[in-house]
This record gives sequence, structure tokens and C-alpha cells, in this order.
Amino acid sequence: MDAIQAYFDNLSSIFDQIMATQKESLFKGAEMLRDAVVEGHNLFAFGCSHAGLLALELYYRTGGMAVINPVRAPGLNLDIDPATMTSQMERLPEYGKIIVDNQPLGAGDVIIVHSVSGRNTVTVDVAIRAREKGAKVIALTNMQTTTRVSSRHPSGKNLYEVADLVLDNCGCMGDGSLVIEGVAEKVAPTSTAVGAAMLNAMVAQAIELIVQSGIIPPVFISANVEGGDKHNAEMLAKYKDHIFYMD
Repeated sequence: MDAIQAYFDNLSSIFDQIMATQKESLFKGAEMLRDAVVEGHNLFAFGCSHAGLLALELYYRTGGMAVINPVRAPGLNLDIDPATMTSQMERLPEYGKIIVDNQPLGAGDVIIVHSVSGRNTVTVDVAIRAREKGAKVIALTNMQTTTRVSSRHPSGKNLYEVADLVLDNCGCMGDGSLVIEGVAEKVAPTSTAVGAAMLNAMVAQAIELIVQSGIIPPVFISANVEGGDKHNAEMLAKYKDHIFYMD
């Protein structure tokens, strides 16, 4: 088997499925982001362990919106050794509530919460607490996986059941996408590659909608092109009331 070709074929098939089944939801998510920005509210993104990579992908990003704030907490972002602690910590009861209560997140804001399984306590707590504070929750998950695993949250609910909008990354059960002869486990996860594309597409659509609303969108350009530093400094200054990762 040509694993390289097979992996890219899988990604292509997944993107086709997303365009067939998720495009309407992506538009709705873009409208939610647009509304928050136009109405002067704030944007956040959260995930645990590898799911948190997409929260990092969205902030302080060339071509992205300056006002997307990553929600980071000790022990959840692959920032500790042994790495297995992250799996333990994302199951801690009440930790998600503590995280949200220490963020400037409130009514009218939007938070993107990413989890492939959507089952762990911290992720569900973050979504529940955010909604209790009046924020809207966009969940990015894997419906094949999350509908087949039990919740670890006391409510018995998974992420998709406590969100305002659900985006399905259309991946395989457990995220591995390839079977290689002689290997018991599936390899080649798709959630990061696909999730990054989905969220960047949704943000791009939100930026277009913001322009249509008559507002100059808060977009970064590369700091490695001429004028990049000046432009980005202006964005940070103009939208400082909605940017919390510079504190």
C-alpha cells in the first residue's frame, strides 16, 4: 500500500463529506463569529491536549482574526511531562468550570470548543459553564466517535449535547484513518488537518460577513513580510479591548 497516497485520498474523501454535510453549519458558525465581533463581544477557542492545537492555530495567526483568544490552562496543552498527565487532568471534575470562571468570557461571546471524543469532564464543563455565563458554544467533534463512547461528565452528556452549534469533522471512529497490514492499530489521524481547515474556512467566511456589515475586520498579516509588524501592531492596539493574550 502507498500509505501517503491513501492518507491524502482519505483526507480528500473527508473534505467531500464535509462540503456535503457541514457547509450549512460552518456558515452558521461564521454568522455567530460575525455577530460577536460586530456587537462588540469576544471570541475564544479551547481544547485539551492535541485538540488544543486548533485553539493555538486560530490565534495570533497570519490571515486570521486578531480577536480570537486561546483558553489555556495548566496541564492541558501538552506542556507537562509525563504527557500522560494531560489525559488524567482533562478528566478532573470542576476544573473546566474554574478555567471558564477565570476568563473574561460572558454574555454574547462565542467560544469554539474542540474535542474528538467530546466525552471528558473538562471539555463538557467548559461548554456548560460558558453557556451558563451567556456565551455561545461552537463544538467541533467527531460524531462517529462521540456517539459511541460514554460521557465521563457527571451529567452523562458529551460535548455535542451541550453546545449551541455542532461541527462534525467527519473522521473515523477513534481518529486513526489507515489500516496497515501487520499493525493492529489504525494510524494517520485526520482530526487536526481537517479541523484546522474547517475552522480557518469558518473564520474566513466570518471575515467576509464582517466586511459586509461595514466594519474593517481585525486580520493579521505575516510579520515576515514588509509592513507586517506595523500592521499587526495597529491591529493589536485597535482591538486591545478584545485581545487577552497580550496581558
